Amino acid sequence: MISKLMTFIKKLWAMELIKYLFFGVLTTLVYFVSRTALFLQLNQALVSALIANIVAILFAFFVNDRFVFLQDKTGRLKRLIQFFFARVSTLVLDALLALVFVDRFPNLIGQFVNYDLKMVNLIETILSQIAILVINYLLSKYLIFKNKKH
Repeated sequence: MISKLMTFIKKLWAMELIKYLFFGVLTTLVYFVSRTALFLQLNQALVSALIANIVAILFAFFVNDRFVFLQDKTGRLKRLIQFFFARVSTLVLDALLALVFVDRFPNLIGQFVNYDLKMVNLIETILSQIAILVINYLLSKYLIFKNKKH
């Protein structure tokens, strides 16, 4: 029974998407812990958020480069720069979606939730995070991490 479970886990872990999701959760944890620790030290939310985002992006890059997409060491700096700009672009997308669907036109979603702005924000956040997860994965897989180890 245990050997079957271990075989199943190994097969699951061999799937790139599973590793991507696993390390995505760890990246979120790194962000949260970094931001909280920085805020406790600095008492400045914006600075803490910006530094925590940089830490999380660096963490995400290295685990994706090494463990998810199994890259050669050659070209790492180029991939890091591409990865950083891809993540910044999806951060901008996240901000734009929030601006459009929560701040400017909340009625688009609000009509389905009795115009409750908290629910509008929650729904927009969930939908935008799903879209960003997919976009980040596709950008990583097809544009950034193309230098597989042999």
